[in-house]
Amino acid sequence: MTDSGDMFGDPPADDEEDTAPSAAELEAAGQSAMFGDPAPAPASVPSPPATKPAEPSSQPYRVLARKYRPQTFSELIGQEPMVRTLANAIKRDRLAHAFLMTGVRGVGKTSTARLIAKALNCIGPDGQGGPTIDPCGECEPCRAIAEGRHIDVIEMDAASNTGVDDVREIIEAVRYAAVSARYKIYIIDEVHMLSRNAFNALLKTLEEPPGHVKFLFATTEVEKLPVTVLSRTQRFDLRRIPADMLEQHFASVCRQEGVEAETEALHLIAAAAEGSVRDGLSILDQAIAHADLDTEGRVTAERVRDMLGLADRGAQRRLFACLLEGDPQGLLAALADQYALGVEPLALMRSLMDLTNRITVAQIGGSGADAPTAEERATIEDWAARLAPGQLHRLWQLLIKGYDEVKGAPDPLVSAQMALLRTLHAADLPDPGTLARKLEDIAARASAAPAAVDGTAGPGQPAAASPIEWRTLVDRIEREGGSLHLASRLRMQVRPIEVVEGRIVFSQAPGFGEDLAPEMRQTLLELTGSRWQVDQVPEGGEPTLVEREQALKADADARMRAHPLVEATFAAFPDAEFVPDEDSSGAPPWRRNA
Repeated sequence: MTDSGDMFGDPPADDEEDTAPSAAELEAAGQSAMFGDPAPAPASVPSPPATKPAEPSSQPYRVLARKYRPQTFSELIGQEPMVRTLANAIKRDRLAHAFLMTGVRGVGKTSTARLIAKALNCIGPDGQGGPTIDPCGECEPCRAIAEGRHIDVIEMDAASNTGVDDVREIIEAVRYAAVSARYKIYIIDEVHMLSRNAFNALLKTLEEPPGHVKFLFATTEVEKLPVTVLSRTQRFDLRRIPADMLEQHFASVCRQEGVEAETEALHLIAAAAEGSVRDGLSILDQAIAHADLDTEGRVTAERVRDMLGLADRGAQRRLFACLLEGDPQGLLAALADQYALGVEPLALMRSLMDLTNRITVAQIGGSGADAPTAEERATIEDWAARLAPGQLHRLWQLLIKGYDEVKGAPDPLVSAQMALLRTLHAADLPDPGTLARKLEDIAARASAAPAAVDGTAGPGQPAAASPIEWRTLVDRIEREGGSLHLASRLRMQVRPIEVVEGRIVFSQAPGFGEDLAPEMRQTLLELTGSRWQVDQVPEGGEPTLVEREQALKADADARMRAHPLVEATFAAFPDAEFVPDEDSSGAPPWRRNA
């Protein structure tokens, strides 16, 4: 309960008993305040002294997400294209009657709607201003909108008001002019929660509203809105805020709050926010409360990692190094250490995936500049130079499979151990393409061995050249020589007769007349560093590679047609059409994966 000092002010302490009004005087003063006071107040009733200003400590604490909600468009970070569009629309007096703000949580959809309401209703400090992209924040409409008390700016939560009756109230109210503002504005948050009938009831008013009415919609799930509503609004897609911009914003908030924070701590918070300003400010608020008092409230990266259950970046790199070096004991020990420190196995798997991604991006871009420290940047760039793209992609696939397993496992730690051990053992395996080429090379050498023995040169005779598999040579021309166009023509046109080291004799398939020999000689010279003899003869030779594939496919189709079940099907359905499959194995579709 408020005491009399708070109601009437505190009288001077030295003559408190002499100047305190009597009960009758207090009653008379109260009646005068309630019913008016046509006559002068009695002289004996003292005028109340000035009230002392409220102590700052009496103000309730406001969380950072509310305290630093943008009050002007210049404070709205990361949405410059939308602000520029709105500014041009206001300057040219081409304002839409309905706006739709979409985007993920916490990027400023509702804040933008309130800023638009300010911009349209601002009258300036002198009361003579018009719509502006820079509302003054001082006039009564600006202050009332910022405090959520303006009678002509109606905010509605569609999650709580989903029915037709709620929309009918809006439809009835829009007929009346604004009470004190330039525009009557309806802000409907999470508009996708309206029912289908409510949307249908709103359509006509949304298409042809009175000139004094503006609709501002906000939603996180724009795909749930009917197309009929989307076509009647001017849409703004608010972007996720980049991590570096969030980091700068959080640093500015810390300076204004008088809080010291490590750069890496802000980097971790910005990454955890995932593009949401509100989420990031909530995490920062928690981190400030989580900070140790013995460090004078300093926000450290170690405390943020503990709070979020994240792995230390150095521990991430040590664990990743164990994966690459094939050290299972070191891997399990590092995993156990992180688990003992409170790092969740799922968060650890995600951190390894993030590290794999950053190494891959650094390999493409040639820089690991997004790393927060010079040590981490140097390590990422070193791994990017040493690892092959195929290894990184294979690591990513193994880690994402392990992540899914850990996510649904009854014992996440055991699942993480098994997933990482599998990744460790598979990290150095050759990819399927490399393995296939190795097998082809082994087969080619095995088939060439008898010929080399039988063709041993006698005294004074040159040694016989080793035969080369034509398909392998064409693949090498395409892969290592970078001659994709030449390789394609060789597959279609060349019928090889003799293919040995340093010499090729071939004929050309019917229908082709270009001379391939000069280009083949030049390409093979660049590829092998030695000159090749390439001769074309009029006819002869084995089928081209394309002809071989076509023959294999035709044979597979023939064997498919001869299958008893297919024959029985044609017997039962004479008009059925046989559609060949791309698979050339010859097995029925239901048996190919058996």
